[in-house]
Amino acid sequence: MNSLSHNKLSFQKAPSSDSSTLLSLLFVLSCMIFVSVAADSVRLSKAEIAKLGQKYGPAAQLRLEKWQELFVKLAPLDEKNKLEEVNNFFNQVRFVDDIIHWKKKDYWATPVEFLISNGGDCEDFSIAKYYTLKELGVPVKKMNIAYVKALSFNQAHMVLTYYSNPKSVPLVLDNINKQILPASKRPDLAHVYSFNGDNLWLSKMGRRTTLVGTSNRLKPWVRLQSRIENNEVNLK
Repeated sequence: MNSLSHNKLSFQKAPSSDSSTLLSLLFVLSCMIFVSVAADSVRLSKAEIAKLGQKYGPAAQLRLEKWQELFVKLAPLDEKNKLEEVNNFFNQVRFVDDIIHWKKKDYWATPVEFLISNGGDCEDFSIAKYYTLKELGVPVKKMNIAYVKALSFNQAHMVLTYYSNPKSVPLVLDNINKQILPASKRPDLAHVYSFNGDNLWLSKMGRRTTLVGTSNRLKPWVRLQSRIENNEVNLK
């Protein structure tokens, strides 16, 4: 980040009422923008972590602390290294089927729920990686959560994909094959559709082929975003 020089600003005369109104409006808008950016932040305060630790135990608290440390530790790194570190961090969590872990056929956990419970299935890994990289400054337009078919297992699967540019073959961050590889080198995955915080695409070989609408069409994604914004933790 470039350093900023802080120059003092002075006015030759007091602003007019119109100027005052404009300045007030700009201030309100800036606050609105800040709220919209921070609303889905996954950063936790020390107090929030301590409170969760009291409720869910010291092991859960330690996992949350290690996660939050990533935001400081990885901030100076380039995107490639951020991908590696975040992928490795979350791939330490246990894989557990939804029906066993959440007692539901399909449940999309928040990153906090995923780490507190130390378990989840493929979408939970992908969601946690997506939100963590987003918090680390990786643009949403470079990431997709991809719904694929894992051909080796003959079952539905989810991975996170990263595009260095819109036309590039994406890299795949996966909890099955823990090595980050281009989609072209993952013939075991048949891509069906992908989405991020903005849009929903049909996809093939990892590439976004057809824009079919906004990601708000995916109700589990909408519910997940709402729970993250409201800091909901649905654990017993």
